[in-house]
Amino acid sequence: MISRRFIRIKVMQALYAFNTRSNESEREAEQSLFKTVENCHALFIWIFSILPEVARYRTNKLDSFKEKNNPSYEDLHPNTKFVDNRVIKQMEENKALENYIENYRIKWDNDLDFIIKVFKEIEASDIYHVYMASPENSFKEDKQFVLDIIQHIFAESDYIRWFFGEKDPNWIDDYYEALAILYKNVDAFKEKTVSSYEIFPPFNQPKDDEHLCRHLFRTVLAKNQEYEQLIESKLHNWDMERLIEMDILLLKMAICELTEFPSIPVKVTLNEYIELAKMYSSDKSKTFINGVLDKMIEELRDNGLLNKTGRGLYQN
Repeated sequence: MISRRFIRIKVMQALYAFNTRSNESEREAEQSLFKTVENCHALFIWIFSILPEVARYRTNKLDSFKEKNNPSYEDLHPNTKFVDNRVIKQMEENKALENYIENYRIKWDNDLDFIIKVFKEIEASDIYHVYMASPENSFKEDKQFVLDIIQHIFAESDYIRWFFGEKDPNWIDDYYEALAILYKNVDAFKEKTVSSYEIFPPFNQPKDDEHLCRHLFRTVLAKNQEYEQLIESKLHNWDMERLIEMDILLLKMAICELTEFPSIPVKVTLNEYIELAKMYSSDKSKTFINGVLDKMIEELRDNGLLNKTGRGLYQN
Protein backbone atom coordinates (compact mmCIF):
# COMPACT_ATOMS: atom_id res chain seq x y z
CA MET A 1 0.00 0.00 0.00
CA ILE A 2 1.37 3.34 -1.06
CA SER A 3 1.96 5.77 1.81
CA ARG A 4 0.29 9.17 1.81
CA ARG A 5 3.68 10.85 1.82
CA PHE A 6 4.51 8.99 -1.38
CA ILE A 7 1.21 10.19 -2.88
CA ARG A 8 2.09 13.79 -1.96
CA ILE A 9 5.54 13.38 -3.52
CA LYS A 10 4.09 12.02 -6.75
CA VAL A 11 1.52 14.85 -6.91
CA MET A 12 4.30 17.37 -6.27
CA GLN A 13 6.43 15.89 -9.06
CA ALA A 14 3.46 15.79 -11.45
CA LEU A 15 2.57 19.43 -10.77
CA TYR A 16 6.18 20.53 -11.14
CA ALA A 17 6.51 18.64 -14.42
CA PHE A 18 3.23 20.05 -15.71
CA ASN A 19 4.33 23.60 -14.91
CA THR A 20 7.53 23.12 -16.92
CA ARG A 21 5.92 21.54 -19.97
CA SER A 22 3.83 23.25 -22.62
CA ASN A 23 2.71 20.27 -24.69
CA GLU A 24 0.78 18.29 -22.08
CA SER A 25 -2.88 18.63 -21.16
CA GLU A 26 -4.11 18.46 -17.58
CA ARG A 27 -5.79 15.18 -18.33
CA GLU A 28 -2.60 13.68 -19.74
CA ALA A 29 -0.66 14.91 -16.72
CA GLU A 30 -3.19 13.33 -14.36
CA GLN A 31 -3.02 10.04 -16.22
CA SER A 32 0.77 10.12 -15.97
CA LEU A 33 0.45 10.80 -12.23
CA PHE A 34 -1.61 7.67 -11.63
CA LYS A 35 0.75 5.65 -13.81
CA THR A 36 3.62 6.59 -11.51
CA VAL A 37 1.69 5.24 -8.53
CA GLU A 38 0.88 2.03 -10.40
CA ASN A 39 4.51 1.79 -11.49
CA CYS A 40 5.68 1.78 -7.87
CA HIS A 41 3.24 -1.04 -7.13
CA ALA A 42 4.70 -2.97 -10.08
CA LEU A 43 8.18 -2.54 -8.58
CA PHE A 44 6.86 -3.86 -5.25
CA ILE A 45 5.59 -7.00 -7.03
CA TRP A 46 8.92 -7.46 -8.79
CA ILE A 47 10.75 -7.34 -5.45
CA PHE A 48 8.08 -9.53 -3.84
CA SER A 49 8.84 -12.26 -6.39
CA ILE A 50 12.61 -12.33 -5.74
CA LEU A 51 12.76 -14.63 -2.72
CA PRO A 52 10.61 -17.44 -4.20
CA GLU A 53 12.86 -17.29 -7.28
CA VAL A 54 15.99 -17.39 -5.13
CA ALA A 55 14.60 -20.36 -3.18
CA ARG A 56 13.91 -22.22 -6.45
CA TYR A 57 17.45 -21.55 -7.60
CA ARG A 58 18.86 -22.81 -4.30
CA THR A 59 16.67 -25.93 -4.35
CA ASN A 60 17.93 -26.81 -7.83
CA LYS A 61 21.50 -26.20 -6.70
CA LEU A 62 21.14 -28.49 -3.68
CA ASP A 63 19.63 -31.19 -5.90
CA SER A 64 22.56 -30.90 -8.30
CA PHE A 65 25.02 -31.47 -5.45
CA LYS A 66 23.46 -34.90 -4.89
CA GLU A 67 24.20 -35.80 -8.52
CA LYS A 68 27.94 -35.40 -8.15
CA ASN A 69 30.15 -38.41 -8.89
CA ASN A 70 31.38 -38.48 -5.31
CA PRO A 71 28.89 -36.48 -3.22
CA SER A 72 29.91 -35.62 0.31
CA TYR A 73 27.75 -36.15 3.36
CA GLU A 74 26.87 -32.43 3.25
CA ASP A 75 25.90 -32.79 -0.42
CA LEU A 76 23.54 -35.64 0.39
CA HIS A 77 22.22 -34.12 3.62
CA PRO A 78 22.17 -30.34 3.06
CA ASN A 79 20.71 -27.79 5.45
CA THR A 80 17.38 -27.01 3.78
CA LYS A 81 16.16 -24.45 6.28
CA PHE A 82 16.32 -21.60 3.77
CA VAL A 83 14.53 -23.41 0.95
CA ASP A 84 11.94 -24.75 3.41
CA ASN A 85 11.18 -21.31 4.86
CA ARG A 86 7.42 -21.23 5.41
CA VAL A 87 7.00 -17.55 4.57
CA ILE A 88 8.87 -17.86 1.29
CA LYS A 89 6.65 -20.83 0.45
CA GLN A 90 3.59 -18.70 1.22
CA MET A 91 4.91 -16.08 -1.15
CA GLU A 92 5.50 -18.70 -3.83
CA GLU A 93 2.01 -20.19 -3.50
CA ASN A 94 0.15 -16.90 -3.20
CA LYS A 95 -2.58 -16.66 -5.85
CA ALA A 96 -2.79 -12.87 -5.72
CA LEU A 97 0.96 -12.61 -6.29
CA GLU A 98 0.68 -15.00 -9.23
CA ASN A 99 -2.00 -12.79 -10.78
CA TYR A 100 0.04 -9.63 -10.31
CA ILE A 101 3.12 -11.32 -11.77
CA GLU A 102 1.09 -12.26 -14.82
CA ASN A 103 -0.49 -8.80 -15.13
CA TYR A 104 2.86 -7.03 -14.86
CA ARG A 105 4.52 -9.63 -17.14
CA ILE A 106 7.26 -10.36 -14.67
CA LYS A 107 9.75 -12.98 -15.87
CA TRP A 108 13.10 -13.98 -14.39
CA ASP A 109 14.14 -16.29 -17.24
CA ASN A 110 16.87 -13.97 -18.47
CA ASP A 111 18.04 -12.76 -15.06
CA LEU A 112 19.53 -15.88 -13.48
CA ASP A 113 22.78 -14.03 -12.80
CA PHE A 114 20.84 -11.49 -10.73
CA ILE A 115 19.09 -14.23 -8.73
CA ILE A 116 22.43 -15.94 -8.05
CA LYS A 117 23.97 -12.66 -6.95
CA VAL A 118 21.06 -11.97 -4.58
CA PHE A 119 21.44 -15.41 -3.01
CA LYS A 120 25.16 -14.84 -2.55
CA GLU A 121 24.47 -11.51 -0.81
CA ILE A 122 22.01 -13.29 1.49
CA GLU A 123 24.35 -16.24 2.05
CA ALA A 124 27.25 -13.96 2.99
CA SER A 125 25.24 -12.14 5.67
CA ASP A 126 25.23 -12.72 9.41
CA ILE A 127 21.45 -12.88 9.16
CA TYR A 128 21.71 -16.02 7.03
CA HIS A 129 24.39 -17.70 9.15
CA VAL A 130 22.53 -17.13 12.43
CA TYR A 131 19.25 -18.34 10.90
CA MET A 132 20.72 -21.48 9.34
CA ALA A 133 22.55 -22.43 12.53
CA SER A 134 19.59 -21.85 14.83
CA PRO A 135 17.94 -25.00 16.23
CA GLU A 136 14.61 -23.19 16.33
CA ASN A 137 12.12 -24.21 13.68
CA SER A 138 9.11 -21.93 13.80
CA PHE A 139 6.97 -19.75 11.57
CA LYS A 140 7.88 -16.77 13.74
CA GLU A 141 11.59 -17.28 13.09
CA ASP A 142 10.99 -17.82 9.37
CA LYS A 143 9.05 -14.57 9.11
CA GLN A 144 11.63 -12.59 11.06
CA PHE A 145 14.34 -13.94 8.76
CA VAL A 146 12.46 -12.69 5.67
CA LEU A 147 11.78 -9.32 7.32
CA ASP A 148 15.49 -9.01 8.17
CA ILE A 149 16.42 -9.74 4.55
CA ILE A 150 14.09 -6.97 3.38
CA GLN A 151 15.24 -4.47 5.99
CA HIS A 152 18.98 -5.13 5.97
CA ILE A 153 19.92 -6.86 2.72
CA PHE A 154 17.47 -5.54 0.14
CA ALA A 155 17.43 -2.05 1.66
CA GLU A 156 21.23 -1.83 1.86
CA SER A 157 22.08 -3.46 -1.47
CA ASP A 158 23.23 -0.98 -4.08
CA TYR A 159 23.33 -3.85 -6.57
CA ILE A 160 19.63 -4.73 -6.23
CA ARG A 161 18.57 -1.10 -6.38
CA TRP A 162 20.81 -0.54 -9.42
CA PHE A 163 19.32 -3.62 -11.12
CA PHE A 164 15.80 -2.20 -10.92
CA GLY A 165 17.01 1.27 -11.83
CA GLU A 166 18.31 -0.24 -15.06
CA LYS A 167 14.85 -1.64 -15.79
CA ASP A 168 13.16 1.70 -15.10
CA PRO A 169 15.01 4.88 -14.01
CA ASN A 170 11.96 5.95 -11.95
CA TRP A 171 12.42 2.88 -9.78
CA ILE A 172 15.58 4.33 -8.26
CA ASP A 173 13.40 6.85 -6.38
CA ASP A 174 10.57 4.37 -5.76
CA TYR A 175 12.76 1.57 -4.44
CA TYR A 176 12.48 2.24 -0.70
CA GLU A 177 8.75 2.90 -0.90
CA ALA A 178 8.31 -0.48 -2.62
CA LEU A 179 10.41 -2.13 0.09
CA ALA A 180 8.25 -0.54 2.79
CA ILE A 181 5.13 -1.97 1.15
CA LEU A 182 6.77 -5.39 0.92
CA TYR A 183 7.77 -5.27 4.59
CA LYS A 184 4.20 -4.45 5.64
CA ASN A 185 2.80 -7.26 3.50
CA VAL A 186 5.16 -9.88 4.88
CA ASP A 187 4.66 -8.64 8.43
CA ALA A 188 0.93 -9.30 7.97
CA PHE A 189 1.50 -12.97 7.05
CA LYS A 190 0.02 -15.49 9.47
CA GLU A 191 1.03 -19.10 9.98
CA LYS A 192 -2.34 -20.37 8.81
CA THR A 193 -2.53 -17.96 5.89
CA VAL A 194 -4.06 -19.62 2.86
CA SER A 195 -2.83 -19.21 -0.71
CA SER A 196 -5.63 -16.73 -1.41
CA TYR A 197 -4.15 -14.18 1.02
CA GLU A 198 -4.67 -10.73 -0.49
CA ILE A 199 -1.67 -8.59 -1.29
CA PHE A 200 -2.01 -4.92 -0.44
CA PRO A 201 -3.30 -2.90 -3.43
CA PRO A 202 -1.63 0.35 -4.57
CA PHE A 203 -3.90 2.47 -2.35
CA ASN A 204 -4.37 1.48 1.29
CA GLN A 205 -7.81 3.12 1.48
CA PRO A 206 -8.70 3.28 -2.23
CA LYS A 207 -11.52 5.81 -1.91
CA ASP A 208 -9.67 8.26 0.36
CA ASP A 209 -6.15 7.87 -1.05
CA GLU A 210 -7.21 8.02 -4.68
CA HIS A 211 -9.26 11.11 -3.84
CA LEU A 212 -6.23 12.72 -2.19
CA CYS A 213 -4.12 12.03 -5.27
CA ARG A 214 -6.64 13.25 -7.83
CA HIS A 215 -8.25 16.14 -5.94
CA LEU A 216 -4.94 17.54 -4.70
CA PHE A 217 -3.57 17.59 -8.23
CA ARG A 218 -6.70 19.06 -9.84
CA THR A 219 -7.39 21.67 -7.19
CA VAL A 220 -3.87 23.10 -7.06
CA LEU A 221 -4.09 23.63 -10.82
CA ALA A 222 -7.62 25.06 -10.68
CA LYS A 223 -6.91 27.45 -7.80
CA ASN A 224 -3.37 28.36 -8.76
CA GLN A 225 -3.95 32.13 -8.86
CA GLU A 226 -6.02 32.16 -5.68
CA TYR A 227 -3.29 30.29 -3.80
CA GLU A 228 -0.58 32.57 -5.16
CA GLN A 229 -2.43 35.64 -3.88
CA LEU A 230 -2.85 34.06 -0.47
CA ILE A 231 0.85 33.22 -0.29
CA GLU A 232 1.88 36.67 -1.45
CA SER A 233 -0.24 38.28 1.26
CA LYS A 234 1.95 36.54 3.87
CA LEU A 235 5.26 37.64 2.40
CA HIS A 236 6.57 40.77 4.03
CA ASN A 237 9.39 42.40 2.05
CA TRP A 238 9.51 39.40 -0.28
CA ASP A 239 8.72 39.21 -3.98
CA MET A 240 7.10 36.02 -5.32
CA GLU A 241 9.60 35.97 -8.15
CA ARG A 242 12.46 35.71 -5.67
CA LEU A 243 11.07 32.57 -4.06
CA ILE A 244 12.16 29.07 -4.97
CA GLU A 245 9.60 27.53 -7.30
CA MET A 246 9.45 24.33 -5.27
CA ASP A 247 8.65 26.27 -2.08
CA ILE A 248 5.73 28.00 -3.78
CA LEU A 249 4.43 24.68 -5.08
CA LEU A 250 4.65 23.04 -1.64
CA LEU A 251 2.81 25.97 -0.08
CA LYS A 252 0.02 25.71 -2.66
CA MET A 253 -0.34 21.99 -1.98
CA ALA A 254 -0.41 22.63 1.77
CA ILE A 255 -3.13 25.29 1.41
CA CYS A 256 -5.16 22.91 -0.72
CA GLU A 257 -4.83 20.12 1.82
CA LEU A 258 -5.70 22.41 4.72
CA THR A 259 -8.89 23.69 3.09
CA GLU A 260 -10.05 20.83 0.88
CA PHE A 261 -9.49 17.71 3.00
CA PRO A 262 -11.56 17.80 6.21
CA SER A 263 -10.32 14.41 7.47
CA ILE A 264 -6.60 15.31 7.48
CA PRO A 265 -5.48 17.01 10.72
CA VAL A 266 -3.83 20.42 10.41
CA LYS A 267 -0.73 19.23 12.26
CA VAL A 268 -0.30 16.30 9.86
CA THR A 269 -0.40 18.63 6.86
CA LEU A 270 2.03 21.08 8.47
CA ASN A 271 4.52 18.35 9.39
CA GLU A 272 4.29 16.64 6.00
CA TYR A 273 5.07 19.73 3.94
CA ILE A 274 7.91 20.76 6.22
CA GLU A 275 9.38 17.28 5.65
CA LEU A 276 8.90 17.57 1.89
CA ALA A 277 10.67 20.94 1.97
CA LYS A 278 13.61 19.32 3.75
CA MET A 279 13.70 16.54 1.16
CA TYR A 280 13.19 18.48 -2.06
CA SER A 281 14.05 22.14 -1.56
CA SER A 282 16.78 24.34 -0.09
CA ASP A 283 18.33 24.31 3.39
CA LYS A 284 16.26 27.32 4.44
CA SER A 285 12.97 26.08 2.97
CA LYS A 286 11.91 24.20 6.08
CA THR A 287 11.97 27.35 8.22
CA PHE A 288 10.39 29.48 5.50
CA ILE A 289 7.49 27.10 4.83
CA ASN A 290 6.91 26.54 8.53
CA GLY A 291 6.67 30.29 9.13
CA VAL A 292 4.35 31.00 6.20
CA LEU A 293 2.06 28.08 7.01
CA ASP A 294 1.82 29.08 10.67
CA LYS A 295 0.50 32.50 9.63
CA MET A 296 -1.76 30.98 7.02
CA ILE A 297 -3.26 28.42 9.38
CA GLU A 298 -4.07 31.14 11.90
CA GLU A 299 -5.83 33.25 9.25
CA LEU A 300 -7.70 30.29 7.75
CA ARG A 301 -8.89 29.28 11.21
CA ASP A 302 -10.02 32.84 12.01
CA ASN A 303 -11.94 32.96 8.72
CA GLY A 304 -13.62 29.61 9.35
CA LEU A 305 -11.89 27.89 6.42
CA LEU A 306 -10.43 25.00 8.42
CA ASN A 307 -13.52 22.84 8.49
CA LYS A 308 -12.09 19.66 9.91
CA THR A 309 -14.23 16.60 10.69
CA GLY A 310 -13.65 13.05 11.95
CA ARG A 311 -9.95 12.24 12.10
CA GLY A 312 -9.22 15.76 10.93
CA LEU A 313 -10.26 17.13 14.31
CA TYR A 314 -7.26 15.54 16.02
CA GLN A 315 -4.01 17.41 16.64
CA ASN A 316 -5.35 20.71 15.34
